[in-house]
Amino acid sequence: MSENGKQQGPENGGNNPWMKSLLIWVGILAALALFVTLFQGGPTQPAGNAIPYSTFLDKVESGDIKDVNIAVGSGAITGNTNEGKFRTNNPGDPKLVETLRAKGVVINARPEDTPSIWQYILVQSLPFLLFLGIAFFVLRQMQKNSGSGAMGFGKSRARLLTQKEGKVTFDDVAGIDEAREELQEIVEFLKDPSKFARLGGKIPKGALLVGSPGTGKTLLARAIAGEAGVPFFTISGSDFVEMFVGVGASRVRDMFEQAKKSAPCIVFIDEIDAVGRSRGAGLGNQNDEREQTLNQLLVEMDGFEANEGIIIVAATNRPDVLDPALLRPGRFDRQVQVPRPDIEGRVKILQVHMKKVPIAPDVDARVIARGTPGFSGADLANLVNEAALLAARRGKRLVAAQEFDDARDKVLMGAERRSMVMTDDEKRMTAYHEAGHALVFAHEPTADPIHKATIIPRGFALGMVQPLPERDSYSYHRDKMHADIAVAFGGRVAEELIFGYDKVSSGASNDIMQATRLARAMVTKWGLSDNLGPLDFSESEDSFTGYSVQRSKPMSDETARLIDAEVKRFVEKGLNRARQILGDHIDQLHTIALALLEYETLTGEEIKKLIAGETLDRGDPTGLHGMPVAGGTSIPKTRRLKGPFGNPAPQGA
Repeated sequence: MSENGKQQGPENGGNNPWMKSLLIWVGILAALALFVTLFQGGPTQPAGNAIPYSTFLDKVESGDIKDVNIAVGSGAITGNTNEGKFRTNNPGDPKLVETLRAKGVVINARPEDTPSIWQYILVQSLPFLLFLGIAFFVLRQMQKNSGSGAMGFGKSRARLLTQKEGKVTFDDVAGIDEAREELQEIVEFLKDPSKFARLGGKIPKGALLVGSPGTGKTLLARAIAGEAGVPFFTISGSDFVEMFVGVGASRVRDMFEQAKKSAPCIVFIDEIDAVGRSRGAGLGNQNDEREQTLNQLLVEMDGFEANEGIIIVAATNRPDVLDPALLRPGRFDRQVQVPRPDIEGRVKILQVHMKKVPIAPDVDARVIARGTPGFSGADLANLVNEAALLAARRGKRLVAAQEFDDARDKVLMGAERRSMVMTDDEKRMTAYHEAGHALVFAHEPTADPIHKATIIPRGFALGMVQPLPERDSYSYHRDKMHADIAVAFGGRVAEELIFGYDKVSSGASNDIMQATRLARAMVTKWGLSDNLGPLDFSESEDSFTGYSVQRSKPMSDETARLIDAEVKRFVEKGLNRARQILGDHIDQLHTIALALLEYETLTGEEIKKLIAGETLDRGDPTGLHGMPVAGGTSIPKTRRLKGPFGNPAPQGA
């Protein structure tokens, strides 16, 4: 199978389509040259010097003319003199022949030079032939690019995939084992129908792949094409929809006609929501065309005429907008969920992509998977590629763990912004802000472990403390939520303790937003408020004509005030918890902040060492070798750092 999914054969341009295009252009240029020659060059002139007719008569009288050739009709005269050849034109002298005979001149008569009938037809028809040739060439190019021909609007644009080179199999699909197993069952049915038919099982008519963008829906379809060993047609949902009513329905009919000739086969429709949206959502010709196309698709999938041996596999990330008639059994018998991979799935996906790049021994796929919760398969593939690019830029032969760590930060937050110019006071405030987050992280038992803390700005984030969860979490507990609120206020509390009440900056804006949203969800959605009880006060989503509409639930003013009071109570509880932790461990706050100013980035293990009172040794004589834990609130002046820093940023931003 070629990368673009097209067959490489005579039907797609032959073995050398470039040579064919070259020959067409050579023919067009040759026709243009002939056209210019015939119309601009004119007839060829006879040989000899042109002389006036009077001079010609004088030469006849003097006997210099030996012989003449007279063209009948045009009166053109050519001949030879003692000095050479000549040519002139007879103005209609009736006595010319008598004069020539009297002087003994040899007279030859020749017919007039007139073009043949074929030459005349060629000259007259050449402009039209040239125009038709160029038009034919343009139409051929349109046919090649569109796949259906200039006049074949109603022809299907489905492409038949082959499995010659670079095919994808189920071995290349990782992290979505359940979805792979369901589709592998379809492949096994196509290979051995008797295995299922003996128990009365029937092959599913359709399978709908549902999942977020980048989770591997199209990759699964390519794996089916590589494993099935049957014809595999692929088309996009947008290829059916045109501005002309009836074109999409015609393409659906033509696609199923092609599939019937190759049955048993698989037809893959990518982004089916482009044609399968719920009917009745609007008015106008465009919607009429789309609805007619959908109606034809519904009939072809399950109508009076059975399409045995044709399996429809479709993919979408918008199942909520699809028409209910399209989702019923008999059309799409099963919906295959393709979720974002969990930590085990991410490990397998990383291992698949890491096979393509040289990996250093210090790279652990599980550590990378722990630090990438919520990443899809496409995100992980991009992460590996970014790490390889960073290693190549740094002149390394192997991709190390540092490249993966930097690539993850770049993917999440953008490139480093070392060109920012900040004052020493702003750098110190950034360091203490991030140190406050890190210290609360370390002293909250239910908080996630720290992966690293940095004050190097990236994108819109001007610093961060990044956690590294031990595993993926599918539910959250009350104590973990309160701990997260306390962590969010660690930076703001550190600024207030070190620099004073009036020096608190705006760097905690995102922290406050995150803490407020979490507290409101605890009160209104998860029923974790003792004063309100286990009631749902969150906003609901109503489905109306395929669109999601947010609607607030009705509540009294007293309930709304109580909700606001509970949210404020949860937030202030986390704020007081952060104050208690930082106040009890102010010495550790100074130590972590000074280390951040010195090294810019600290790992989780280094932060643990600093909290335990140990020293850091990175082999740098200007580092924190044996640096004692700070004992007061004074801020020692540090050397100018290699890179500038920005304002404080939220943890994990």
